[in-house]
Amino acid sequence: MGSGKKYAVLLCAEDSDYVKKKYGGYFGVFVGMLAEEGETWDLYRVVAGEFPGDGEIAGYDGFVITGSCSDAHGPDPWISKLFNFLQKLDSLKKRVLGICFGHQILCRALGGKTGRATSGWDIGVRTVNLSPSSKLFASLKIPNFLSVIECHQDEVWELPPRAEVMASSNKTGIEMFKCGDHMMGIQGHPEYSTDILLHLIDRLLQRNFIAETYANELKANLEAREPDREALQKLCISFLKGRL
Repeated sequence: MGSGKKYAVLLCAEDSDYVKKKYGGYFGVFVGMLAEEGETWDLYRVVAGEFPGDGEIAGYDGFVITGSCSDAHGPDPWISKLFNFLQKLDSLKKRVLGICFGHQILCRALGGKTGRATSGWDIGVRTVNLSPSSKLFASLKIPNFLSVIECHQDEVWELPPRAEVMASSNKTGIEMFKCGDHMMGIQGHPEYSTDILLHLIDRLLQRNFIAETYANELKANLEAREPDREALQKLCISFLKGRL
């Protein structure tokens, strides 16, 4: 028997041809990580102005906000619309999981602050320290340290009121946060494979966002470490589906 639950991915980036061809776009990547039998998953390209209507929101059990090439503190009209939409979801106590850009825009919508990381780009597999005070991790038997793929140059500067830090790293002070029982942000990319990150490094290099020497260094370091994708998947599913 299926659960009958219904979820939506709020896509904040344009899919590259590579990710579309190999993974069915980033929607396919997230569904591959989070979906279980019997569930319905819908896609809204919020980056192109597609949002659920007011009458549709009630039908969803949770929402996932993806990463983006845009800045969460940027002035784009769709970002302003997403900002307001997330405030509405908060008032309705809908479950929301924000990843990377999603983590940052969620923080802003709830009253926090984001901006450029003073330490520059964070790309690669990084060790994240989980807060021992969070009951979330203890109930899932998740270890105190996790390796997670990172690819960002912005970060959360200041937590929203009522929010708690769930994880930090030596590069980023707020790697995860939770606000109430229904809103959670993760700066890293639990949905990424090493293959996707290698593709993104090439794209960043092509667009002159990073230097070739840095790109080569990143690729060499990637071979040495694997992200803890299974533990991160368990965390994301358990939060989004209220199993804690």
